Amino acid sequence: MSAGTATTEGPAQRPARSRGRTVLQGVLGLGLAAVLLVWGLPRVSHVSWGEVWQVLDRVPVATALVLLGGVVVGLYCYTFTLTGSLHGLRHWQALIVNVAGSSVGNLLPGGGAAGLAATYTICRSWGFSRRDISTSAIVTGVWNVLARIALPLVAIVALLAGADADVPKKLQDAAIGGAFSGALLLGAFVAVLVSERAAVAIGQGIDKVLGRLWRRRSMSVRDLVVDLRARINDVVRTGWLRMTLGLVGFFGVYYLLFLVCMDATGVHLYYGQLFAAYAIGRLATAVGVTPGGLGVTEAVTTSALIAWGAGPAEAFAGAILFSVYTHLMEIPLGALGWLAWSFSPKQEPVEEHAHG
Repeated sequence: MSAGTATTEGPAQRPARSRGRTVLQGVLGLGLAAVLLVWGLPRVSHVSWGEVWQVLDRVPVATALVLLGGVVVGLYCYTFTLTGSLHGLRHWQALIVNVAGSSVGNLLPGGGAAGLAATYTICRSWGFSRRDISTSAIVTGVWNVLARIALPLVAIVALLAGADADVPKKLQDAAIGGAFSGALLLGAFVAVLVSERAAVAIGQGIDKVLGRLWRRRSMSVRDLVVDLRARINDVVRTGWLRMTLGLVGFFGVYYLLFLVCMDATGVHLYYGQLFAAYAIGRLATAVGVTPGGLGVTEAVTTSALIAWGAGPAEAFAGAILFSVYTHLMEIPLGALGWLAWSFSPKQEPVEEHAHG
């Protein structure tokens, strides 16, 4: 009976600790983001919030509506990536998953795990299997990482193609590091897909490393990699083009929104410089100390814009305006997504039918 007690009491206690830890992380992350935005960003740009509000006050209402519509279009573009990675998922379902998961992730530092949990909960309620959901999460995760790594490379090309070929050393370093990391990640990913022998070797290598760190570990990465290989192969073979076009559309639309924000706040630089600042900001969203890199993203974007000659108040205002729509606006949209999910038709998950 002691084992039974452990299994019934453990889950009841762990969620309580988990919820408390999640709330604490959220409070600390949002607090740090607020400090960076309220105190740190004015010091970086050497302007006051009063000057920034004067710039933002000149943004037309029509521009605000265009930005809101653009956010919805960008999020819809990403539904192609999700539907390409999860067979049977419809676009309206993918939009719900996207906005609901993003809203949770944008409230917590390192919110990817919380967003993944939300995705799992929603997709399970629609009858998708654990295996299909986990495969989708892995494939879309790799696609997103590769896309963000590619941005600095595209930014350097855009800068060199423009009238001003002054490429900052930090951006060069980021591009070189991104190219190297991306090559390793892509090489390992392709090797796992193409060769079962490579999949076994990579899994065994990870097992050896983890075995030295956690000697009492029971999970075999080798078995997991081999099992995932067949599933990932099927997804990539049928959905790679749709997933790629979805990400291109998503980042492309958001870059257009970035241009609209910069124009509305009076930042007039070459398109290559603007894309470089945009790319730096997208990379900074991966910083896990604040929700979605909030505060960090605006600081690095503003610094890049000022370095290329933009007015400090205008650059600050443009970065803030862009974040309002691409970060904060996803929270109320996510609330609508959760509401839509609550009314959506549910279906018993596949495993319950198979093992029930």
